[in-house]
Amino acid sequence: MALRLSLRELEVFVAVADQETVTAAADSVALTQSAASQALAALETALAARLFDRVGRRLVLNEYGRLLLPRARAMLDAAQDMQRLFDSDSALHVRVGASSTIANYLLPLQIARFQQQHPQARVELMVGNTADVVEAVAGFKVDMGYVEGPCHHPDIVIEPWQDDTLVVFTAATHPLAKAPVGFSQLAQALWVLRERGSGTREEVEHLLLPHVGGFGEVMEMGHSEAIRRTVAAGLGVSCLSLHVVQELLDSGQIVAVPAPLPPLQRTLNRIHHKNKSQTRGMEAFNQA
Repeated sequence: MALRLSLRELEVFVAVADQETVTAAADSVALTQSAASQALAALETALAARLFDRVGRRLVLNEYGRLLLPRARAMLDAAQDMQRLFDSDSALHVRVGASSTIANYLLPLQIARFQQQHPQARVELMVGNTADVVEAVAGFKVDMGYVEGPCHHPDIVIEPWQDDTLVVFTAATHPLAKAPVGFSQLAQALWVLRERGSGTREEVEHLLLPHVGGFGEVMEMGHSEAIRRTVAAGLGVSCLSLHVVQELLDSGQIVAVPAPLPPLQRTLNRIHHKNKSQTRGMEAFNQA
């Protein structure tokens, strides 16, 4: 069967999906607006399907466009990788998504090692919660992701990456800083937790609720740094990775709550799309 699609047409399609206007998409792929419009029209003609709905001045993906987008990204990624097969380190390029705890406290060392080993390589890092990273990997917006929570997406391959310890903590001046602390006291406390969709939030509930039974009052914050500082200032209790709170534990500003809890362990995972080919950049980054 003769191919009816071109990589250029797919490139324009992905650019329009990202930019939502033909004008902006044309600029991003170095085409005139007319040429970009013709490429998009040719693609829709070849597929015998409209790929966008017009909403005001924006072009928004319809059900056919959403179906095509991850496949188009995967094909463009594969084509770029073919171009880089025999290139030097300057062609190494990896796009990584990571949940915030991993991005802020664990990945910087690996990124530094990668850049030292491959000085001309490029790393793009997208930071979000676990749900954001899973969505980015599923949509081929990043090459791979690092997440704190479980992933149930049918198209995602999950690999254990590192073990992590969670700590229930409070300010050194808080009433719950002094032993003994019972589960009923923890259940009645004010908890300062990550937002729903965060891997840490899901793991905290999975590990603690069987013992505590429930959280009486919850204040949600979208960043672990804000949580640890708020709790250190004397408000409530929380549960975060030891990597996040180690500095404040060492300084004595916060303490681990002396409750009869078992060790709170979790596994941090690396994920990629099942149809994503392993690029040279991905392999080099994983080995750093």
